Amino acid sequence: MSAKASSSQLSVSSSGSGGLSHVYIQHPPLRCNVPGSRGLFYDDGNKLLFSPTSDQVFSWKAVPFDPHVSPTSDSISEGPILSIRYSLDAKIIAIQRSSLEIQFFHRETGQNFCHKCKPESDSILGFFWTDCPQCDFVLVKTSGLDLLAYDADSKSIHVVETKKLNVSWYVYTHESRLVLLASGMQCKTFNGFQLSSAGIVRLPKFEMVMAKSEANSKPVLADEDVFIATIYGRIYCLQIDRVAMLLHSYRFYRDAVVQQGSLPIYSNKVAVSVVDNVLLIHQVGAKVIILYDIFADSRSPISAPLPLLFRGFARSNSSSSRSTAKDIEIPEANISDPEAIIYGDDWTFLVPDLICDVSNKFLWKIHLDLEAISASSSEAPSVLDFLQRRKLEASKAKQLCLAITRNVILERRPVSTVAKAIDVLLMSYSLSLKTGSYLKGTKTEKISHSAGPQISIPQSGASHQSSATVDNESMNRSGNLSTSDSEDNAQFNSLKAISIVNKEKLSGGAESSSYEESQLISPSISVDEMYSLLFAPVEEEMVGDPSYLVAIIVEFLRSASSEKIKVQPNIYVLTIQLLARNERYAELSMFILNKILEPSKEVAMQLLELGRQNSQIRKLGLDMLRQLSLHHDYVLLLVQDGYYLEALRYARKHKVVTVRPSLFLEAAVSSHDSQLLAAVLRFFSDFTPGFKNTPDCRAYCQILNEMNSAVAV
Repeated sequence: MSAKASSSQLSVSSSGSGGLSHVYIQHPPLRCNVPGSRGLFYDDGNKLLFSPTSDQVFSWKAVPFDPHVSPTSDSISEGPILSIRYSLDAKIIAIQRSSLEIQFFHRETGQNFCHKCKPESDSILGFFWTDCPQCDFVLVKTSGLDLLAYDADSKSIHVVETKKLNVSWYVYTHESRLVLLASGMQCKTFNGFQLSSAGIVRLPKFEMVMAKSEANSKPVLADEDVFIATIYGRIYCLQIDRVAMLLHSYRFYRDAVVQQGSLPIYSNKVAVSVVDNVLLIHQVGAKVIILYDIFADSRSPISAPLPLLFRGFARSNSSSSRSTAKDIEIPEANISDPEAIIYGDDWTFLVPDLICDVSNKFLWKIHLDLEAISASSSEAPSVLDFLQRRKLEASKAKQLCLAITRNVILERRPVSTVAKAIDVLLMSYSLSLKTGSYLKGTKTEKISHSAGPQISIPQSGASHQSSATVDNESMNRSGNLSTSDSEDNAQFNSLKAISIVNKEKLSGGAESSSYEESQLISPSISVDEMYSLLFAPVEEEMVGDPSYLVAIIVEFLRSASSEKIKVQPNIYVLTIQLLARNERYAELSMFILNKILEPSKEVAMQLLELGRQNSQIRKLGLDMLRQLSLHHDYVLLLVQDGYYLEALRYARKHKVVTVRPSLFLEAAVSSHDSQLLAAVLRFFSDFTPGFKNTPDCRAYCQILNEMNSAVAV
């Protein structure tokens, strides 16, 4: 394992937990040092870190990241180890012994066998296991690719297909299932193959851009200058151009490889990571990181360049890789000298978010500090836009979104600014409902590495504009291919960078190891939560004229209507209360008549409550009850107002049988009007079958007789 980036050490004081940073690594690291270790090797297919000795190989699970995880071990025979990987079902160990030989060990039986190349033909550059239907194992040689199949019965491996190509070096990630083969004098000509469970896709040959430092200079591209990155379910190749000081990006389609643009770099030593679909460009020489969200329209960095720092990793949270950035402070005395190295000479950046310190046998995990990133910008809509795409810390992103939106309202920012912020939140919530990613509470997901995710490369179609489609659940996808990239662009332009399930259904989960975790799967905020966690608390805190908050709520209702989201009555009731507080009854009437406030029983009852001070508002409430066919409630209100006979006629007309006769009879008695009581008794006797034989009839007839007798006396 060779480092792709290096730098001198930083002091503990400049890299401690007290500094300002948008990206951090958690302390302590996973320590992988064993006596007699012959180096470290990373298997991205199984997310395992290996440390072999002369006769054993120790392995640690890297996902989920736990610095206290214990290793497992397997016995192997002595010999040189150039590379090592487990099969995807974890039954076989493959070890490259030389440039011509691969040795296989069956973990259960201990049996082993070798596969050798002819020495006169070529040499082995590397290998990887695959879930492709055509083969189980891919051997990358200077003469091309050998696709091999494993026979479980005979415990042997044989070649099923050979793809002849001249290969200088290669890059591969299991996450993308994509192998890029470099060739040519400058190693800038590439052939690519994707070997996934959907089959084999061969990409068109393409060349990478390389600037010349002098007229006759022909710089050679090295393998450490090329990275395969999977971002929002799409596969990109990122290439360092050291002469131009640019990072070129290429997007892969089934029928084309298209350059997507270039980003500036500020160091001769550059490395790349991807954390929660955010592109991190480590400017190793400058010792800072620049963050990009390629899903946004702008190619500007998310925030200013800042260094990579340490953060504490509380032991109680060791089972989760999602602990917060504020876990614990790290005293300098607790950080040993090797652990204090930032961008060490033997650091290797592993896809997508791990760092291996080869010389010190450490494994670090990279995290985003969402709180720090959010605090670095005053543009609330763009920050919310960014946070709504974050999935690894969905709960933290959700809390930050609520806090940011609450603050911009309390600060009385322009209504247009708050409206844009609300639009972002409601668009995200609407899309999460459509895709099923919104979930109240928690969800447990179990992923099996034997199935393995795959990323299917879409066809480019006629358009190659920069675009991206988000997969809300990247760990549970199918591999259907998109018909055209123009669909992607139309979708991208309409969604304005809000998280959605990939229309192409590209699979390619960032973590293919088998594990379970319980967490929110989306930072989306429901309309109910916006009322209870945003508007209601804000209403309590705001003082003075409520007109501003009413204007904000109207924008919320507009946005919800645009997204066809049903709003619960509580927000309408709050609006009515705010308008009534300033006696803005005329405006309230317009809101009701124009159905800005949707009719509901709760709204009608609030109007009736306010109707004690304004008869017009009470009439609106009564009309709304009739409009909603809430006949029972309407009858009760007529009785409450003393309109007994009108209530009876209405009950008869609309066949309201849910109101008890005793309600009317008791009201008539309390009025001390014998004629009214007689009329009510006559009504029920005429129109309610069997009423004359009920105890109510007999009791109230007796009361009527007593009332008449008293009048006569």
